[in-house]
Amino acid sequence: MLYRAKYIVLAAVFGLAACGFEPLYVEKTSGDDLWYYNNKFDTDIVREMAQIKVETVTDRLGQMIRNELMDTFNPYGTPKCAKYFLRIQPANTETVQQALRDDITATREKVKYTVNYSLWSKDDGQLVSGRSWVYLSYDLLDNPYSTTMDKKKVEKDGAKIIANDISLRIGAYFHSIKTKRGNPNEF
Repeated sequence: MLYRAKYIVLAAVFGLAACGFEPLYVEKTSGDDLWYYNNKFDTDIVREMAQIKVETVTDRLGQMIRNELMDTFNPYGTPKCAKYFLRIQPANTETVQQALRDDITATREKVKYTVNYSLWSKDDGQLVSGRSWVYLSYDLLDNPYSTTMDKKKVEKDGAKIIANDISLRIGAYFHSIKTKRGNPNEF
């Protein structure tokens, strides 16, 4: 069984290498298109992302997304002289009832959170913009408190997922600028 796991891992590594996978935060150690991991992380992208100031948002979900992004981009505090500004539009929430009982009352709700964002520079104007969304669901229970807590948990999880998606897209944008690969406007 142990040998089978080794072969699966090797197949995954070679499969990713064959499709052009390139780690985002790994320092490239050779001059050509080949690279290998040498336990050093490429801090250029992290330094660029630390220069992002996340602007305030009016709605609660946007505030939670902003807090997650601030923890990701600026773990040591907001930069005094920010080079970039991230604007997050208030979140759009769509709710659909699912799993109906015999009396046509729902026992589950599916929620879609959608957030538009744009990264701006003082010098260059808008650099990249995009939309991030997530589908989540929660149970509608007989106890209203439990339903409320379930709803808050889904909102918190949604904010975390959207913030991770936005930070990955912005990291990919900076990576494409640095490596001159890909189209930076696609993120």
